[in-house]
Amino acid sequence: MRWSLAWAAMVPLMILNGVLRERVYAPRLQELRAHQLSTLTGVLIVGVFTWLVFPWLRVDDPGSAAQLGLCWLALTVAFEFLFGRFVAGHTWKRLLQDYDLRAGRVWTLFLTWIALAPWVVFELRA
Repeated sequence: MRWSLAWAAMVPLMILNGVLRERVYAPRLQELRAHQLSTLTGVLIVGVFTWLVFPWLRVDDPGSAAQLGLCWLALTVAFEFLFGRFVAGHTWKRLLQDYDLRAGRVWTLFLTWIALAPWVVFELRA
């Protein structure tokens, strides 16, 4: 339950990151660069957030930290596709374009980080 609550607390932070991208980065940068910069700021936000809430999460071993990361990954991908498709009205093609690393889309790196962040923080705090 704590893991899901912590993830839910990240959602508004990620929405604010998206607002920052659209209002600050996008008017000044090409869309791809704004996406990449927003992904980087998202990685930083998740890292700091994970560090701060980690004691509350009660993760006692590396295996639990890895499970937490996979939980957050699943919740993030589910949210992205469900919200993106059924609330924002994006097409499946639009939703999948952020997964194309060859085109410079780095969303998969963010997803990799959200899966690894709890384990990395566990190891750094150990």
